Amino acid sequence: MAKLDIKQHVTDTIVAQIEAGTPPWRKPWTGDIAGASFPLRHNGEKYQGVNVLMLWATAMMHGYQSARWMTFKQALELGGCVKKGAKSTKSVYYGTYEKEVDGEAETVRVVKYFSVFNVDQIEGLPEEYYIRPEPPRDLGTEANPELDSFFDAIGAEIVTSDKPQAYYDPKNDQVHMPPVATFYDAAGYYGTLSHEIGHYVLADHRIGTQKKFANRAEYSMGELEAEIFSAFLAVHLGFEPHFDQTAAYVEGWLKALKDDKNAIFKAAAQAQKAFDYVLGKQSVAAVSEAA
Repeated sequence: MAKLDIKQHVTDTIVAQIEAGTPPWRKPWTGDIAGASFPLRHNGEKYQGVNVLMLWATAMMHGYQSARWMTFKQALELGGCVKKGAKSTKSVYYGTYEKEVDGEAETVRVVKYFSVFNVDQIEGLPEEYYIRPEPPRDLGTEANPELDSFFDAIGAEIVTSDKPQAYYDPKNDQVHMPPVATFYDAAGYYGTLSHEIGHYVLADHRIGTQKKFANRAEYSMGELEAEIFSAFLAVHLGFEPHFDQTAAYVEGWLKALKDDKNAIFKAAAQAQKAFDYVLGKQSVAAVSEAA
């Protein structure tokens, strides 16, 4: 049996979803009963990075509603049993080990994968494993003070004007947004704001991945990173994002992914860093408020 190229497997899965018109980081919010939810390990720990995208994609394709995933062995240990004929999904694990080279210890980075099953594919688990996530909140058409406070804590300068454009201005280090009242709904506003905040956080002097884009490939990767970040943020905050998905964007993403099987890993990793950065800002703001 040929050895599985896990990076190519992940890339092919994501590309197939985009070509079908349903990027996996968007589908969980479009009418599914379970609503938006980060995938969880058997112990309740959140998956991160590219695993979020892979498990979202699989859940969407097969209609899984549960947020939890586990290996065959973990299911048995919890008293459950994987249903006959159920097919596993690959999750990725990054690890390191020490190797002696010319008498010196050298750290070697390895990529492993595990076969996991969604709880919907498993019978006999304790009842709490089958609890479904809450559906996303309908924010209506007005600004949401709680979400405004969240974005304020990030520290970005958000400039509002009547100009009908949303963008990050790297020269002035500002995010520009049209007035919230000009959006069809508040979710569209906060989804768009999340994407532009993604560019702000990923800027060269913060996370450091989005420098001045020298070519179309770099531009596409920058947009993909910001898109995935905004999806992570929307799930965390519990609103339904309305992202633009123009033909140019999709074409750029597909080219970037097909040209480099590491691209989706890189984009997801940078999005995760940006997401962690934003959550760190929230923690600092909470401590300051308490003081």
